[in-house]
Amino acid sequence: MKRPLTEEKVFKDPVHNYIHVQDTIIWRLINTEEFQRLRRIRQLGTSYLTFHGAEHSRFSHSLGVYEITRRIISQFERSGYKDWLSEERLLTLCAALLHDLGHGPFSHSIEEAFAMNHEDWTCRIILENTEITRILQDVEADFPRKVASVIAKTYEHEIVVNLVSSPLDADRMDYLLRDAYYTGVNYGTIDIDRILRMLRPYNGRVVVKESGMHAIEDYLMSRYQMYWQVYFHPVTRSSEIILRQIFRRAKELLLQDYPFRFMIEPLPDLFQGEVTVEQYLLLDEALVQTAFMQWTLEEDELLSDLCSRFIHRKLYKYVEIENLDADTIGEIRRSFAAAGLNAEYDLEIDFPSDLPYDVFRPGEGFDNKQILLLDREDNLREISEVSDIVRSISGIHRGRYHLYFPQDKLQKALPQLPTSIARIFAK
Repeated sequence: MKRPLTEEKVFKDPVHNYIHVQDTIIWRLINTEEFQRLRRIRQLGTSYLTFHGAEHSRFSHSLGVYEITRRIISQFERSGYKDWLSEERLLTLCAALLHDLGHGPFSHSIEEAFAMNHEDWTCRIILENTEITRILQDVEADFPRKVASVIAKTYEHEIVVNLVSSPLDADRMDYLLRDAYYTGVNYGTIDIDRILRMLRPYNGRVVVKESGMHAIEDYLMSRYQMYWQVYFHPVTRSSEIILRQIFRRAKELLLQDYPFRFMIEPLPDLFQGEVTVEQYLLLDEALVQTAFMQWTLEEDELLSDLCSRFIHRKLYKYVEIENLDADTIGEIRRSFAAAGLNAEYDLEIDFPSDLPYDVFRPGEGFDNKQILLLDREDNLREISEVSDIVRSISGIHRGRYHLYFPQDKLQKALPQLPTSIARIFAK
């Protein structure tokens, strides 16, 4: 079943212009129930509450990752690079297409709420009895295991994993371009054509021709800016906090046998950590938001308030603090409780931080965390050894404390707070 399609299928795409499907297996995978479910999962979780255009889906992103991977492989094969194994083309394309199959509603937010990993769920969907599994088995019986091992980063040929998961992979390139496009910012507009032309398979991994260094610098700076201006936007963090609090409160109530006016499968099993693959595939954002809308009517005031804030975008406000120690946090929580606030739900402390690029450290050897440049003499150098720009952002864990709180509740309690605490929230 490795045959090409009799007629190439094409998706019109705002980022890549066209996405070309040339293999029967790829076309069949796209049309499975499991893959079509990704239309109902937003790529950027709750970011649509900050950037109104950020309504794009995991479906469109997955197609984009597939298309970038297809272009890279086509370039490798046209150029006749000996380090690329053409028999692994379909494996790499399938892994690229399916890499986000296991994302749940609101993507990374639900992972944090339930300590889940979308890659684990992706592998389960690929390996267990699903339509995806059966289609992959039409290639060969062991093909689902191979695809899952690429996603789990355990596949024997590193170059295949590199294309799907590395500091310069098809996944990152697509989400930077796509997220920038739909959020309306310019930070992620990388020169992808130049980057793809500079990629080379070399000694079992993907490296960059040295003359393409400046395009990679731009890519890493774009990633740096996108994280701080989009992914870590404090308003988005506020919506993510409320989302996690809703799940937390609903789980508490369920374990207390609270009589919900409305409950829908498979949420009870999700809260208890007993979800099967079949149940997990029922989870999408329409289902979760239906539950939230109904829970605005619940008698539990906390759950009702949290759901109303999320649905109607009445988000928590925040103040920034440079330094915050455990004693001060404890004092704030005690003061909140004494003033009649809920110290566990009316205060959330967030410290966003990011590692834009993991610089090479002499003596440790190269691994998948580094981007390697290939010079004219076929010598490899890690990019931060050559680039002042990359070196300047490498190893940086920048961040400031953000204290989130419901402003309406805090204003009423402000007179009961100690002056030192009230001053923090009056900024």
